[in-house]
This record gives sequence, C-alpha cells and structure tokens, in this order.
Amino acid sequence: MTLKEVQEIIRHLVEYDIEEFEYEKAGTHLRIRRNRLRSTEPAEAKAVMAIEANLSPAAPVPAAALPVPTAAAAPVDARSEERPVDYHIIRSPIVGTFYKAPNPDAPPFVKVGSKVEEGQVLCIVEAMKLMNEIESDIAGEIAEVYAENKQPVEYGQPLFAIRQSSRMVR
Repeated sequence: MTLKEVQEIIRHLVEYDIEEFEYEKAGTHLRIRRNRLRSTEPAEAKAVMAIEANLSPAAPVPAAALPVPTAAAAPVDARSEERPVDYHIIRSPIVGTFYKAPNPDAPPFVKVGSKVEEGQVLCIVEAMKLMNEIESDIAGEIAEVYAENKQPVEYGQPLFAIRQSSRMVR
C-alpha cells in the first residue's frame, strides 16, 4: 500500500464522515480512527485523526510521514501555521462555495482590519443552492481572511483568523 493510497483512503473517510476504518491484506494492516474532542464551546470543537498503520515490509511508510488531518481534514494554509496563538479561527461548518459579499456588486462583509461583533455575518458559504451565513462567535478584529471569493471550501477549512477583543492591544 502506497502513501498515496493511504491519503486517498483518509480523504474518503473525512468526506463521508466515517469514524473508523480497518484494512488487512497480505501482511498489510491499516487502522484509522477519528477521535472527536468535545469542548464546551462549539467553535473550539476539534477533530483529531488517529492513524495506526503497519504497512508491508516491501514498502514501509513511517507513521510520521502519514498526513494527520485536523478539524476534519481542513487543508493546511501556510499562513495559518505562522499566526500567533491568540488568534481565534473561524472554520467552514460545511462544504460549499465561499462568498465574501452578499452579492457581486456589494462590498465584502469584512476584510482584514474590520472590527466584528459576536453574531456578525462574516461571509456566505453556498451549499446545494442554499446561502448559509457564517457568523462570528466572538468579538474582535479580522486578522486574516484565508478563503478566496467564489472558491470551494471544505468542512473545517479555516476561513478567518480573529484577534479577540479581550486580547487586542489598545
């Protein structure tokens, strides 16, 4: 089993929200289990992918080389890795198309530097012809906008980084 095959399996597990998968054939044993960590605040809920693999000796792939998606396989954005830890990340709750404004002629809901309040609409994610308004769950200032207008977004993909009001430097 190649690394590419394992990555494809992981992608399908995340796409179809499968909690556990086990495969065994000709000395290859692969077990993937998703553990969902719960928090008191939904915005802080995280998904962790645990992978246990014992691949055939002919094509060993170290476990460290396997991708371990977080937040239900959200694509990792290099900018999000460089952000300070005090940023709060707003992630896409669904798969769909990201829109930064209510219509093509309107200004964006928010941009970097915009002050936002809890419950304020940040963007729209269209899924199956339904326009889903994504709201901020905290007050603060938009520090990053990760998604591009009219581009597809995945479940759990980071959309915005918000510097929380209580931590903002005045």
